[in-house]
Amino acid sequence: MRVLLCTVVLWGLLGVFRYGGASGLLELSLGKFRNVLLNQTNPVEAVIRNIASNVTVVIFQVHAQQSDVVISFDKNPSVNSSGTGVDKGLVSILRPQQTICTWYLRSLDASQVLSTAISIPYMEKDPIPGGCNLEFDLEVDPNIYLDYTLVDTHIKFAPANLGYSRGANPPSCDSGTGQNSRWRLRYDVYQYFLPENDLSEMVLMSHIRKMSEVRSIKANGIKMLTLTTDDKTNVYFSSLPGQGVIYNVIVRDPLWNTSAAYIPVHTYACSFADLVDSCSSLSKLSTKVFFTTFAVLGLFACFFGHRFWKTDLFFMGFIFTAFFFFVFITRVTGLGYDEFWNFPFCFSVRLILTAVAGIIGGFLLVVSWWRFGSIVLCMFVIGLVLGFLFSSTVFFTPLGDYRVFRDDVVFWVTFSSVALLIPVLFVGCPRILNILASGIVGSYAVVLAIACYIYTSLAYITLDLLRRVLNEYFSRAYTSVPFQTNDFIILSVWTMLALSGITVQLRRERSEVPFPPHPYLAWKRERERRSTNVLDPSHHIPPLRERIHNKLLHIKEFFQKEQPAGERTPLLL
Repeated sequence: MRVLLCTVVLWGLLGVFRYGGASGLLELSLGKFRNVLLNQTNPVEAVIRNIASNVTVVIFQVHAQQSDVVISFDKNPSVNSSGTGVDKGLVSILRPQQTICTWYLRSLDASQVLSTAISIPYMEKDPIPGGCNLEFDLEVDPNIYLDYTLVDTHIKFAPANLGYSRGANPPSCDSGTGQNSRWRLRYDVYQYFLPENDLSEMVLMSHIRKMSEVRSIKANGIKMLTLTTDDKTNVYFSSLPGQGVIYNVIVRDPLWNTSAAYIPVHTYACSFADLVDSCSSLSKLSTKVFFTTFAVLGLFACFFGHRFWKTDLFFMGFIFTAFFFFVFITRVTGLGYDEFWNFPFCFSVRLILTAVAGIIGGFLLVVSWWRFGSIVLCMFVIGLVLGFLFSSTVFFTPLGDYRVFRDDVVFWVTFSSVALLIPVLFVGCPRILNILASGIVGSYAVVLAIACYIYTSLAYITLDLLRRVLNEYFSRAYTSVPFQTNDFIILSVWTMLALSGITVQLRRERSEVPFPPHPYLAWKRERERRSTNVLDPSHHIPPLRERIHNKLLHIKEFFQKEQPAGERTPLLL
């Protein structure tokens, strides 16, 4: 596979030199992609010739993976005639009789940058992306502007205008809100996921071609929403660090049944340049240690949770307490979710504190069972843990992106109702509930551990819930994730582990008592029996102080030198 990739790169570079990309001139054809090598010192002149007379607008765009590229109408770029970024484009409004268009490209890095370029033509009835720009520097700006945090990704773009013929004046952007104005336009926002665990340049270059033209966008992209001119032209998505995502917008004219595409933009929600937390190594060592240990305990609970009742209680109490403590300490300390993940020391300290709080919570649940013996209380906590996971899974589906759940009150009322439904449904059969919870939750702990080493979207079942709790603005983000080969394999592993654990426990426990007896009452009865039964050997056990003294004497004798046996003086004859 590596040899094949190197071959593809080599042929791509040979193609660049063959067509003159490195010599300063790049001949383009409308609708055809070309790879080109850019550098900082020698701008590349991109030229299109023999443009047909029915073409009124040409959108030229260039894409690179991580290095910024400058695209301009002139050799000396200015603010109002150029754009800088990894995904940038310009709109050329053609004059009558014009058959040639020229643009200039260069990179901001001293080293050579591999990029891909394309020019797309549009006719007079096609809408013009960014034609009513009032926010950005370009007069007509077809670009999508993207910024991200580790929580969400924000895209915004300028409104489009109606198309018009060569030499005519552009329609007014503020001439009214009727059907003869730009207010009739609609904006379809599309999302496309790159292959998981693949950060190579050539993969990006090949897949971004699928999101550049209207027909290919509709065929390959996922339509997320439709905006009208009354809506704000910005959209939020949940960030997926390490996963490549391409966004684009198609503007439609319902009257003429025409459409045009903006400039696609991509992100990995991470930095290639950072030495720590780069795109290739997102999980810290402390994260891996924490979730690997957690997965070992979860795997034990999956198959032996009900048999080792106190261990299962500790596991569920750990999850319950650690989750709420993490939310509490993150909100109290004042650091946002983004800052939390960006500071390794803060992350390690909070992770340790969360682990300590979880251990304390697990022990408290075990102690409460030992002292009070309340099965109802224990099963309520266990049912809530399973209910939270079940409710998170429900909102992990496309159901969670419904507009009604943008409202926090509606979301949390629905989420809590679904979570509480689990302990209520199984109130009459607590043993079944405990076996289901230990099997499903324990096996999901293995999924979280796998996510520390290999990207999988299944980790976002609980991570998106945590983001929504910690960030009050996360409700506006669309939480769609890719579901590719790795996810299907890990989902199969999760399902097999859960079914195996539940089946093994049900077969083993079907002839046993549902739950062990009340520990405190059993201990109390045993103590009373020992105090009244003189014939019981345990009745004659010495006091604690005497037992400790005897133990210390045994230890002291262990370190003493052994005395030789027999007489020391010679025998008398």
